[in-house]
Amino acid sequence: MTANAPITQDVLTLPRKLPEGGKTNLVGMTRDQMRQALIDIGTPEKQAKMRVGQIWQWIYQWGKRDFAEMTNLSKALRAQLEESFEITIPEVITRQISEDGTRKYLVRIAGGHEVEVVYIPEDSRGTLCISSQVGCTLTCSFCHTGTQRLVRNLTSAEIIGQVMMARDDLDEWPVPGTRNPDEARTLSNIVLMGMGEPLYNFDNVRDAMKIAMDPEGIQLSRRRITLSTSGVVPEIARTAEEIGCLLAVSFHATTDEVRDKLVPINKRWNIAALLEALRAYPHLSNSERITFEYVMLAHVNDSKEDAHRLAKLIEGIPAKINLIPFNEWPGAPYKRSSGNRIHAFSDIIHDAGYASPIRKPRGEDIMAACGQLKSATERARKSRKQIEAEAGVKS
Repeated sequence: MTANAPITQDVLTLPRKLPEGGKTNLVGMTRDQMRQALIDIGTPEKQAKMRVGQIWQWIYQWGKRDFAEMTNLSKALRAQLEESFEITIPEVITRQISEDGTRKYLVRIAGGHEVEVVYIPEDSRGTLCISSQVGCTLTCSFCHTGTQRLVRNLTSAEIIGQVMMARDDLDEWPVPGTRNPDEARTLSNIVLMGMGEPLYNFDNVRDAMKIAMDPEGIQLSRRRITLSTSGVVPEIARTAEEIGCLLAVSFHATTDEVRDKLVPINKRWNIAALLEALRAYPHLSNSERITFEYVMLAHVNDSKEDAHRLAKLIEGIPAKINLIPFNEWPGAPYKRSSGNRIHAFSDIIHDAGYASPIRKPRGEDIMAACGQLKSATERARKSRKQIEAEAGVKS
């Protein structure tokens, strides 16, 4: 397989067109797709590009869902748009708010499936953790989502729709003409760290993030978007070239033997192959470091030897190491490392010259912390023994 070969899975992605007789959703379209859709309903080609720009701003800069509010369009065009199109985003089923202010949303998408989205407020920013698939195919043994079967990829509309949904809930859409959309953002960062492996749904993730970064839309800087992958090696370079966002890697182990159990994709692309791809990552620099995510599992990957080995493995890669205390979930086959072991691990990494922040768990009381996302309607019926057996853990 060549380095740039696309990775495909036998996973259903629903088309944008609704059942026959329904309307077409404009959300998630690229500018070129929207232009063609307008031409298809009779918009003159010479006007189509301008109309796309106008509609784009109404949807993504001002958050409007009603064509009647798009007042710089003629009444005839607004009526035509209403007849042919809709502006639809995922439906919020439940919203839970943690004691620390974290919000977890359960949202429903086409087909009756549900995914979870998490908003994490901080003093100087707010981060939205979004999903890219219903379920996940990677079966990482420490991750609650990994115990849920993969159902399908999310469409670009369903991915960017999560961002739009959160802006609705946070009341963040500016009133047209009243202020700079960049000012006083409540939602300032996006991380693709929710349900699913983003690089197994590359095209839809790319199209959605291009919308998030569009200067006439939501206007997030590419450096405020982080994509997390478990190590789909052939797609890593494409992330820099076609999306341009920051990269995080779910690393979690310092030997292939352990990583094969924790992150089974390692059996396809092992640590050496993954690190080779990361060393060649376009844009890599001290200002655009790769984040290595490392969940701390008691007596599994948290020894001083592991810390020294990790520092050696990533030597020469501009990076920071996020140490994540394991967030337990019902039936989990692992325990969280002690505070002493986590801090000792962090000190070794820091002494080797790498930033090694210990992530503060957020939203644990509502099962919104890292690795805990799993929608109730899609839960696999697995016993604790089954989960432990798959993880290679003895009871």
